[in-house]
Amino acid sequence: MADKMNAKADPQAKALDPRAMGEDSFFDQLMMMRRAFMASPVRNVLIGLGLGILVIVIATAVGQVMLNRWNQPFYDALERRDLHAFFHQLMIFAWIAGCLLILNVTQTWLNQMLRIKLREGLVGDLISVWMQPRRAFRLANAGAIGVNPDQRLHEDARHLTELSTDLGVGLLQATILLVSFVGVLWSLSSGFVFHISGRAFEIPGYMVWAAFIYAGTASWLSWLVGRPLVRLNSDRYGREADLRFSLMRVNEHVDAISLAGGEQDERRRLELDLGSVLLATRQILIATVRLTWVTASYGWITVVAPFIIAAPIYFAGDLTFGGLMMAVGAFNQVHAALRWFVDNISSIADWRATLLRVTAFRSAIVKIDELHEVEKRIAFTEAADSLVFDHVEVASQSGCTRLTEAHVEIAPTERVCVTGAPGAGKTLFFRAIARLWPWGSGTIGLPTGEPVTFIPRTPYFPRGTLREVLSYPRGMEAFAEADLTAALAKVGLSRLAANLDHLARWDRELSDDDQRLLAFAQLLLHKPRWVVIDEAFDTLEADTCSLIFSALDEEMPDSALVNIGRVDHSHFFKRKLHLAFDPKGRTLKPYRRGSVMPERAAAAADA
Repeated sequence: MADKMNAKADPQAKALDPRAMGEDSFFDQLMMMRRAFMASPVRNVLIGLGLGILVIVIATAVGQVMLNRWNQPFYDALERRDLHAFFHQLMIFAWIAGCLLILNVTQTWLNQMLRIKLREGLVGDLISVWMQPRRAFRLANAGAIGVNPDQRLHEDARHLTELSTDLGVGLLQATILLVSFVGVLWSLSSGFVFHISGRAFEIPGYMVWAAFIYAGTASWLSWLVGRPLVRLNSDRYGREADLRFSLMRVNEHVDAISLAGGEQDERRRLELDLGSVLLATRQILIATVRLTWVTASYGWITVVAPFIIAAPIYFAGDLTFGGLMMAVGAFNQVHAALRWFVDNISSIADWRATLLRVTAFRSAIVKIDELHEVEKRIAFTEAADSLVFDHVEVASQSGCTRLTEAHVEIAPTERVCVTGAPGAGKTLFFRAIARLWPWGSGTIGLPTGEPVTFIPRTPYFPRGTLREVLSYPRGMEAFAEADLTAALAKVGLSRLAANLDHLARWDRELSDDDQRLLAFAQLLLHKPRWVVIDEAFDTLEADTCSLIFSALDEEMPDSALVNIGRVDHSHFFKRKLHLAFDPKGRTLKPYRRGSVMPERAAAAADA
């Protein structure tokens, strides 16, 4: 639902939707994952675990071949009623089974370790490319593909690594078993002679060809019936993510919902999302039932198929009972290897759908820096100890936001207020200075060698203790406790001084105003020389603003402060600049294939 709502509200943001961009081919997706694997810091560990699994699977296949050969003397001993030979074969069985048990346990450990390391590598890679400067912001405003990154980073990545491990190891086992038992079954078939109308003839590799034809038919029918599950699973995962997003959104805004009496409306929305998930699940159920008719039918036929195939030779007297059981065992092993695809068609469809979601997400992250390059961008330069705006225009699809002052230079210690009418694009201008929204024209000169601190209207606090929050992004050791308590006192949050080591989600513990005050306490501690603020003062009471202004004058007298907001606070910000919106000015061009139009972000910025 969230994806659909964003796509509807933001038609231009479809640029990064795989359906709009053109879905990468399966080969391209695999090549992308291969490149990520080769660059992964856990690559060597994964290779080591893979080689270990290969050795164990080969050893297990050898044990299974020995176990298959054991069938003939064991069943022949039963047929002869030879008690001594019977117990001797049981001892041999115990030895083979004991070795196979050790190999099975070892393989289970290796499989689980491979799952863990694959997830470590995949999620680490996704987080690494996602957390590149400004990428997460641009992706979040790029339409449906950026709506639920948590789902793709957490659930989809986990599911993909687990399925990849299980299917990969299963395919390896099936391949080695096939190689091991094809020769055995071929040699067993060499003695199979058919007698028809008094004539005898032999079909070389008779049981092998029968196994290939039998399993090949089953695989073809299974893929024909099960192929729609790829699309259905991908659709279901998207709807599950939408439901999860809706539940989280309600939980995070439960106070406002309760105050507005909106529980019934939210219930209706949640039920719509739940209904969407259940509809997708029912579609998968119907497809799975169809597939089960095929796979289960072949499963039951397989119980008697090898006996039926070998029956003419056995009843002709050319095969002992032990030889029959050995041939049946070898046939079952070859058939089990060949029908790996049949047994795993649902999992393969699930894996394919999950791979599509993960690779589409990673592709969007990587390509986000390449898209919209055709649009004219604001030039960013270095300025000697000043902040410079030269003919700056910030483009959006609805028009452009510009400074009415053509050329502006802001020196250290200056207090500057940038104001504009509602809808003038104040937040868009703030994001342009921060290089989050680079589209437009003109030049912005940033101080040479000195970082600019940006304070958004909604501050961000990491989960942690209050000491960690105040010190962010520097470590807790950067500030003494006395400095922390003094900063809290200067912004009117002395009551929090006793909670410096309290672990909490401070964005939930504190009111909106207190969160803004805490952001100013951070500012007083870090004392940057250049600060740009987005509407942080607009909702604060006059007395609170005066308290903050006094603290800034006292603690940061040499810092340049630029406030972008509706209220000018002229008694503190002595210099005033003006923003104007021109609907006929420079605009972003309409959507073209391969470009991105973050319309949702522009709309939010203009609000």
